[in-house]
Amino acid sequence: MSRTAVPRSAGTTSAKYVYSFGGGSAEGNGSQKDLLGGKGANLAEMARIGLPVPPGFTITTEVCTWFYAHGRSYPKGLEKDVAAHLARVEKQLGKRFGDPKDPLLVSVRSGARASMPGMMDTILNLGLNDVTVEGLAAASGNPRFAWDCYRRFVAMYGDVVLELKPVGKHERDPFEVILEATKGRYGVHLDTELPVEALKELVAAFKSAIREKTGHVFPEDPTAQLWGAIGAVFGSWMNERAIVYRQLNGIPESWGTAVNVQSMVFGNLGDDCGTGVAFTRDPATGENVFYGEYLINAQGEDVVAGIRTPQKIATLGKAMPNVYAQLLEIRQALERHYRDMQDVEFTVERGRLFMLQTRTGKRTGFAEVRIAVEMQREKLITPEEAVLRVNPDSLNQLLRPIFDPVAKRAAVEEGHLLAKGLNAGPGAASGRVVFSAQDAFEWARRGEKVLLVREETSPEDIKGMNAAEGILTARGGMTSHAALVARQMGKVCVVGCEALRVDYAERCMTVRGDAKNRVVMEGDWVSIDGSTGEVLEGRIATRPSEVLQVVLEKSLAPEASPVYTLYATLMGWADKVRRLKVRANADQPDQASNAVAFGAEGIGLCRTEHMFFGGDRITAVREMILGDSVEAREKALAKLLPMQRGDFEGVFRAMGPRPVTIRTIDPPLHEFLPHTADEQAAVAQTLGVSPAAVAQKVNELHEMNPMLGHRGCRLGIVYPEITRMQARAILEAACNVKKDGVDVKPEIMIPLVGHVNELKDQEKVVRETARDVFARAGITVDYLVGTMIELPRAALTADEIAVVAEFFSYGTNDLTQTTFGLSRDDAGKFLPEYVRREILPADPFEKLDQTGVGKLVKMGVELGRSTRRGLKVGICGEHGGEPSSVEFCHRTNLDYVSCSPFRIPIARLAAGQAAVRGGATISGRPAKPAAKGAASAPSTAKPVAKPKPVHESKTAPKKASKPAKKAVKKVAKKVAKAASPAPRARGPLARRPASGRKAAAKAPARKGRK
Repeated sequence: MSRTAVPRSAGTTSAKYVYSFGGGSAEGNGSQKDLLGGKGANLAEMARIGLPVPPGFTITTEVCTWFYAHGRSYPKGLEKDVAAHLARVEKQLGKRFGDPKDPLLVSVRSGARASMPGMMDTILNLGLNDVTVEGLAAASGNPRFAWDCYRRFVAMYGDVVLELKPVGKHERDPFEVILEATKGRYGVHLDTELPVEALKELVAAFKSAIREKTGHVFPEDPTAQLWGAIGAVFGSWMNERAIVYRQLNGIPESWGTAVNVQSMVFGNLGDDCGTGVAFTRDPATGENVFYGEYLINAQGEDVVAGIRTPQKIATLGKAMPNVYAQLLEIRQALERHYRDMQDVEFTVERGRLFMLQTRTGKRTGFAEVRIAVEMQREKLITPEEAVLRVNPDSLNQLLRPIFDPVAKRAAVEEGHLLAKGLNAGPGAASGRVVFSAQDAFEWARRGEKVLLVREETSPEDIKGMNAAEGILTARGGMTSHAALVARQMGKVCVVGCEALRVDYAERCMTVRGDAKNRVVMEGDWVSIDGSTGEVLEGRIATRPSEVLQVVLEKSLAPEASPVYTLYATLMGWADKVRRLKVRANADQPDQASNAVAFGAEGIGLCRTEHMFFGGDRITAVREMILGDSVEAREKALAKLLPMQRGDFEGVFRAMGPRPVTIRTIDPPLHEFLPHTADEQAAVAQTLGVSPAAVAQKVNELHEMNPMLGHRGCRLGIVYPEITRMQARAILEAACNVKKDGVDVKPEIMIPLVGHVNELKDQEKVVRETARDVFARAGITVDYLVGTMIELPRAALTADEIAVVAEFFSYGTNDLTQTTFGLSRDDAGKFLPEYVRREILPADPFEKLDQTGVGKLVKMGVELGRSTRRGLKVGICGEHGGEPSSVEFCHRTNLDYVSCSPFRIPIARLAAGQAAVRGGATISGRPAKPAAKGAASAPSTAKPVAKPKPVHESKTAPKKASKPAKKAVKKVAKKVAKAASPAPRARGPLARRPASGRKAAAKAPARKGRK
């Protein structure tokens, strides 16, 4: 449609698409965010409960859906509905839209159901033209104010609707260029110093630039302006920044945005006017203090534009004591009503307070925990609600050391940012760059802090990864080897940093497209932020987490840490209510100890192959692989036996009486052999064989598709001596530890079983070995033999497999690969595009595909328990630490989830949330019903459905929620008493004369806070 034309309509519908609010009533309410968007729903709710909200109306998200489905047109009848609702606003205020004497002006703002601050467009002061500006000047008694509003409006409209924007990345905003030139001619520094004549010149210059550079004529008709703005705001749902924000935050494109048209109130009429943004609690720390900023004599966009330095909200008590007192009352009323921390916007027009927005405030992870716990202590919410208030992933911020914010900000400002990748392992790390695992190990052994930089990592790098402070790779995704192992180890990790160019030969890395052509050499200091994916040159100071100091380092007493006390309180509630057990994926004694410290109730996956690397071990493994007879292989395995037995003893001692699931060897044997001629020659020399023999074995083991090749139980079937050695090491270790008084509980897991006969074969080997071990030790140990379900056929025939298996553990990483037919290592090339285009709702390696892979899991659980009652079932893939996947496991009646040690708190909280959503209680009484518009930590257990069209209009009840009713009534009375009502025929601007008032504020940014 034309940028300035009234809308064309398509189709017929009986749906209600426009909802009014203001004047103490509203057609919608706070529970209708799906339909009205967050802004519209909360404006309606505030109006309903008596807060001073300028009247207006909301065009629903369903119109946005229609807009894109019907060639950017509108449903039939929408134009008439908008006109009727605009007339209702005119009647309430005694002003007319487009009136040449006393015009009604409106703002047009976006409002998606999920907050997307700054991502979509806003237009203020709409309705001004060459005639109405004179009427506004007369009605306000302040010509400068009127023309300042006009020049702001023309610039905003020209940018957002008529698309006069910078052409290239080096071009300045064209309106700013004109403004700066005008200030230069008049010899002034600040916008507020420009006289009326200069503002008039600016309006003319802005219009001329729009016409010359875009071919569009600025519309003088207010109705055309309104529909141009509505179309632009709907159009901004699909702008680049909104799309990127949705992708980063998992917001579906199908949700759409609402459009809010609201009567303007003006904070830029003089020194008894102002505007501000505030939080009912500190969003950074969670402290129960009123937190925010404001500007005197300014419009709303000025506060967030950064052009003027705002004042702290506490100083408003001196500047406007009555207004500040009203705000404090409203702060309390909103918290009591919504029972959550609120983020509000307000404007003061000639001493009268207006509320322009409230929404559940965004906060740091620590603030989430503090606010949830303290609100429970204040009796605002129940423990159940407190558990639901914290996003489990936010706990990462409590557990990871972070860069000192001041030091990092300084590094970025000084130009030290090198590149950005995927934030695979939250936290912060600085180290001297090395490019090989062996160097990482050697450098760390002599006391250096190192950062391991690789194109990508492999199992052979495990030693160096363990030694490094952090890991940085140029390739790989969030479930790549580097990411998986780093999370298990608690290492900071950035992967998929494709701008990096790693040169192993020259031992350096460069950054593609770097204007400075920087070269990072081996030994140079580099810092990585695993929470943001940023890579910076140089060393940046870190600040340790208090929780880590208490839990792992034991350097801080629990009672001495307020952070830990809050964390422990929240986790205690989650542990009390959850049904799912939480285990850890851990391969070494130190990892097991960390897991216990984080609250692990066992080990769900101990990968024996990770114990094979390093000096004598890898040599023995390679000797076994090169052995040309059973005897030769058994001789080599005999060297490995005591090493593995010692490892298992350490793990058992760390875990105590908790169950430990140990998986027999899984990867194909070729992963343990070198592939370059020089490395093969070195192995041949060590083992006393010819280089040709090593090269021949490498060729023999080569596979076209090793993920589906000779690995897992298939290795044990062909080489049963491997399974015998591993079973012996596990059970001998268990016997030794049990003799020391520890009630060990080993669980031996056979991987990659697709047919029950494979499991029968391997179970027989384990049982025979156990009988021999127990006879020799003179002691028995209770142990289980089970399998890893990671192939679709295993899930489909789980009833047969459960006849042999005593437990199932779902390996959801490989089950996802084999169900989708995707390679986890290669899918990163196209999966982001799938997610961007919503072909898939999420990367299935990050979030469990509940409708496909999940169906196999559910089927396998039901089939398995049909033949073995009480079958123990869990998952041990990385999905075990992902909140929506944990909730699925709860609903599917699994017994436990297993994840990396540092994700255990996340899994514990997610399991507690799943139980609460399922009806379980902590306090023994049902949770209070949430206030309309109140938010909790989102559940992503089920795919979000597109909202259904509304086919009838129901006026929302005007009764406020009980917890807030008295408080809100009291506040509403105080606010009404504090402000003298204006004569209805004149509207807000006529309440007091404005002659002599100070000039209006500086120009706002055109991209504002939503």
